[in-house]
Amino acid sequence: MSRMKIAMVVGSSRTGSLNEKLARAVAALAPDTLEFERVRIDDIPHYNGELEGARPAEVTRFTDQIRAAQGVFFVTPEYNRSIPGMVKDAIDWGSKPMGQNVWAGKTAGMMGTSPGGIGTAVGQQHLRQVLSVLGVTVVPAEAYIAFSQPDLISDSGEVSADATRTFIRAYVERFADLTRRLAS
Repeated sequence: MSRMKIAMVVGSSRTGSLNEKLARAVAALAPDTLEFERVRIDDIPHYNGELEGARPAEVTRFTDQIRAAQGVFFVTPEYNRSIPGMVKDAIDWGSKPMGQNVWAGKTAGMMGTSPGGIGTAVGQQHLRQVLSVLGVTVVPAEAYIAFSQPDLISDSGEVSADATRTFIRAYVERFADLTRRLAS
């Protein structure tokens, strides 16, 4: 079986980001059927319809990467009970111009982490709502990780807690299964 290309979108550009560590853990714990490609979004400008005639190169690079992927995996923090602005701008650029939505027909997985117990739950619900309008099939489960101990996930993506490692692996396997079924 060939590997499915998955675009990995991380909604935090902060040095030492907990969500960056989680993204590495997701890729490390994923089945061999998935090949993750990190897709940069921190260099994309705010969406501006006036730029549609001459899209910035960063936007073209981003939309080409999403278009080439069979699925998208978002790992993002929650800001003010929503998604970070750079995630929303990336989504908006990918949905335009009319008739060229790079998200349609894709599958999406989503996870997030914070020091709080349900720190990304509301943000994920908002992301799910936005993606559904664009024709994206999202794994029907929530996946937020309470980063309750400082060494839960190392900088390289190694997960120290067995239960957390098992949870991440199971969620990513559900995502892989959904992506495989929709691709057939």
